[in-house]
Amino acid sequence: MLIRNAEVDSGTTTDLRLTDAIVTGIGPQLEALAGEEVLEADGGLLLPGLQDHHLHLLALAGALDSAACGPPQVRTAEELAQSLLQHAAANAGDSEGWIRGIGYHQSVAGDIDRDWLDRLLPTRPLRIQHRSGRLWILNSCALNLLCAGDDAPLERIAGRPTGRLYDGDEWLRQRLGRRLPALARASGLLASVGVTGVTDASPHNGPDEIRHFAAEQARRHLLQDVLAMGGAELDHAAASDGLRIGARKLYLREASLPTLEAMRADIMAAHAAGRAVAIHCVTVTELVFALVALGEAGHQHGDRIEHASVAPPEVLPMLAAAGVTVVTQPNFVYERGDAYLAEVGAAELPWLYRGRGFLDAGIALAAGTDAPFGEADPWRAMHAAVTRRSRNGALMDGAEALSPERALALFSASAQDPGGPPRRIVPGSRADLCLLDRPWREARRDLSAVRVQATLKAGQVIWQRQPRAPAI
Repeated sequence: MLIRNAEVDSGTTTDLRLTDAIVTGIGPQLEALAGEEVLEADGGLLLPGLQDHHLHLLALAGALDSAACGPPQVRTAEELAQSLLQHAAANAGDSEGWIRGIGYHQSVAGDIDRDWLDRLLPTRPLRIQHRSGRLWILNSCALNLLCAGDDAPLERIAGRPTGRLYDGDEWLRQRLGRRLPALARASGLLASVGVTGVTDASPHNGPDEIRHFAAEQARRHLLQDVLAMGGAELDHAAASDGLRIGARKLYLREASLPTLEAMRADIMAAHAAGRAVAIHCVTVTELVFALVALGEAGHQHGDRIEHASVAPPEVLPMLAAAGVTVVTQPNFVYERGDAYLAEVGAAELPWLYRGRGFLDAGIALAAGTDAPFGEADPWRAMHAAVTRRSRNGALMDGAEALSPERALALFSASAQDPGGPPRRIVPGSRADLCLLDRPWREARRDLSAVRVQATLKAGQVIWQRQPRAPAI
């Protein structure tokens, strides 16, 4: 392929030749070879394909086939009922007729339970996932199908299950069976925003998930490279060029922290197996606990803190000393900022999903969207990192804002080195590319307005925006 008139690095436009998945030539006015496909860039910026450093592929695929149950699509109890009924009418569900909802937040209709859901859909099994990912709410039909006896880890009031299931993903999976979703639709969505590689941060990834990712890549349903986190069972899992095994994921919950000795042992075991650790931390307590354990266990290159949702000034020296990379989600400033302003204490608000504060402290910083728990659009996340504004326009500590260039870098490093130097397009580099609809001088003014014109993986177009029909 020959890409003509693309902006690369310097702000000037040039041509690029791609051969066998590699950039083999860069220069002005290259001549097209016989049989060579030509892609006109029209002065748009050409970037290395973006890397989403933290998302959940299987959950994203499931979410795309689920009813929206929370902001911004759904904001009231009436809108929730309408969304679920419309989804039920349009979808037969699986063999047992299951309906699945995602993204619920109590601002919509309060602490709903089985009785609330029964009044809406009494004859179809229904489960709704809370936005946090830690709570499922099930109706009575669903509970009956799941055989939810006295040993089920369900919330109960006066001995009766409320339908609310906390931290029960594994229990739910065991009863629903292994139904790993097709990934073509999720992969297409990611390609449409320029993503050519993802880090799947799901703690429950095991051999079955790795085989599924590999099979979907072989079918060309999953077009992105995948770095997959998971548990100890992945220590010796097979990898390939497009599918690699990442850090061991350690998921902390402040309400049930392990002992410090157990945490230290888990970190040391991962390091002994040649794997870094990625530690989920959304509270200050979780973050400090993780850093103390890392300090005792010892640091390994590639160790990460996922989210670091609340990071007050006193923990920054600890983070810097630990040598970890923080992988944050600036999109939550936009997507959840208004809820944070209403619900989070004033003492913690300035330290939510920080940007500049991490960098000024010498902490390596990268980003992911946490899709489907966040919107799977890195450009909106970058825009939020620059503006620090909520969906309703409230400013969330402007001192944490990044420049557009630094925001872009959050998604530009390699999967193996998040927070490292952004990848560059040079002769010999892999032709995983993202072509924008405008040059950088225009794109940097409003990153949320950027549109991807084409995404290439290994020199092949995997997504391309259809040109607008001419006006009549």
